[in-house]
Amino acid sequence: MLVSLLTLILPWAGCQFIRETESALREGQQQMLGGTAKAIADSLSQYPDDLLSSGSYDAANRIYAHPLVSAPLIDGYVNEWIIPDGAMATLRGTDGAIRYVVGAHSQYWYLYIDVRDSSIVFVDSQSKNGEKKFSDYVSLVSFNAAGVRDVFRFSAEAPGDIVTTRETGRQIFDEMRVTAYWQDTANGYSLEARVPRTLAGPRIGLAVTNTDDASRPGVTSATYVGDNPGPIVTVSPVLRSVAAGYVQPGLRLIITDKDGWRVAEAGSISNQGPGDRGSSPPSGWLKILYNLLLEPGAEAVLAEPAASGREQQSYIGEALRGVPSTKWFRSPGTGRAVVAVAQPVWSGTVQTGAVVLQQGTDAILSLTNQALTRLIILTLIATVVVAVVLLGYASWLSLRIRQLSNAAERALDEKRLHSALPSALAGDEVGDLSRSFSSVLRQLGNYNDYLQSLAGKLSHELRTPLTIVRSSLENLVHESLSAEATEYTARAMEGTDRLQKILNAMSEANRTEELMKNFESESFDLGEVLASAVAAYADAWPERKFKLRRHTGPAILDGSPELIIQLLDKLVGNAVDFTGVGDVIDVSLDAETDSLVMAVTNPGPPLPEKMGNQLFRSLVSVRSGDAGKHLGLGLYIARIIAEGHGGSISAANTDVGVSFQVRLPAGIST
Repeated sequence: MLVSLLTLILPWAGCQFIRETESALREGQQQMLGGTAKAIADSLSQYPDDLLSSGSYDAANRIYAHPLVSAPLIDGYVNEWIIPDGAMATLRGTDGAIRYVVGAHSQYWYLYIDVRDSSIVFVDSQSKNGEKKFSDYVSLVSFNAAGVRDVFRFSAEAPGDIVTTRETGRQIFDEMRVTAYWQDTANGYSLEARVPRTLAGPRIGLAVTNTDDASRPGVTSATYVGDNPGPIVTVSPVLRSVAAGYVQPGLRLIITDKDGWRVAEAGSISNQGPGDRGSSPPSGWLKILYNLLLEPGAEAVLAEPAASGREQQSYIGEALRGVPSTKWFRSPGTGRAVVAVAQPVWSGTVQTGAVVLQQGTDAILSLTNQALTRLIILTLIATVVVAVVLLGYASWLSLRIRQLSNAAERALDEKRLHSALPSALAGDEVGDLSRSFSSVLRQLGNYNDYLQSLAGKLSHELRTPLTIVRSSLENLVHESLSAEATEYTARAMEGTDRLQKILNAMSEANRTEELMKNFESESFDLGEVLASAVAAYADAWPERKFKLRRHTGPAILDGSPELIIQLLDKLVGNAVDFTGVGDVIDVSLDAETDSLVMAVTNPGPPLPEKMGNQLFRSLVSVRSGDAGKHLGLGLYIARIIAEGHGGSISAANTDVGVSFQVRLPAGIST
């Protein structure tokens, strides 16, 4: 699995390549747009009058007139105004209570103001002569090129069409060329008006006067500070015509004055046609993948022209300070990127504005391109296929190795050694390993067979020379010997006795093996045999305590009672050797469904760890103090007898000591 995970490097490398390609092409696109913007800025230097404002005014005192596609109906509603969302501005100091928007279409200025007012005070037309009355009204303050101040006042006696009064110098009269409509709203009132451009000068400001009592003058809020409104800003027809000649499909050109007010705009960053699917937005996991792979950029909606008409983004601000700048945006939802450059416009040594060029991803490589999408999908599919093949091969190889491991563990059992292992015929490295294991196991089997026959060979080969030595020592005893010779002779006789016992044990094992091949089977009650044997053990070892526990009922066994007693002798003798005076040796017999279980438990020391069934092999002993007297043949003989009766023998540590358990197949009760 870990090696398969390394195949993910392939799609990662492909994605890194795509990302680097995207970055390189975007940088190249920025350089190209920068050169184009520089050329456009140089050509716009011949239009200083259309960019420079008349005089120096605070940009906050200026009003932007949004270009209108069509003339709205003067009815007090803004629904038919085609303007961007957020185009309505808030009158300074009103916290959103007064909002307004100014538009330009043909030869007219259009004005819409929405005022939140809980108590509207209309003009009282029935007031007595000389009585000063106040009301809510809206003023349009205008200064012409000569500095003459005109004030157009919009006040109403009731909702509906209203007559606009004009104050020029000391003259106050009704201006019938201005159309206005007063409309009540749920929170106050709204005013919509149309003013010919010929009546208003280049400097225009709005003011709203609100009063709650006709006897007191109201509070006035204006778009300007003091008595100095700034020039109105709108799209220049000349610059718009010039900009339209520069744009190409997929390009947006924005021209601003030195304060960032938009005076011309042309083109669009999206030129996707009905049949163009090259930049279709991703969905699902592809969308998540694109967001991870693309370099982070500003949100794409920030590239849209400002709804207020004044561009205030940081990269445009740098251009307005005389420093060319670049920026790029992208949308996490579509993966679409927008490259933007801003270039200052100079007329001689005076900066008159800035040029902004924007281009969408239709003209550059993007991760939304379907070809790249297919590349990613195919790479991932190839990775999955490689991973599956690699996992399949690894699983097959691991299975063969595990089968070889399991076969090697089962190769050596209690009866024989199995040298045939799986994959022995294979020509790969696993086959070589299997054949090497088989060779080692065959050599181990031969050595094991040699060890198992060693006792019989030694017994046969040593019996004759031992008899000669013993008879010679017996004859030597009858001779006249010195005290030292007599002592040495006695020691030699003792040694021959011990050798004789060892040879007898070896002979007993050989005889038992031969006897198990030819004994005559009979049916007998194992419980009665155990009871008789345990009583004899109590007499033979009075310093030990023997306890017999057997189930009620007959325990019929088919076999040889003499051999079963011999088996029990070996187990009890072993228990006596490992217990002390007064210890209890427990002998039990239990009946199961198809077998009889005989157990001998003693409180002796526990068996060494991992000895297991090795105790029942020939010439294996765990005794430490008198190892020379025991060759480990007793338990080996017990195993031969148990297996000769179709059963098994095992040893295990218990809470009270060590338990030897013999499981024999039960006979048929008659």
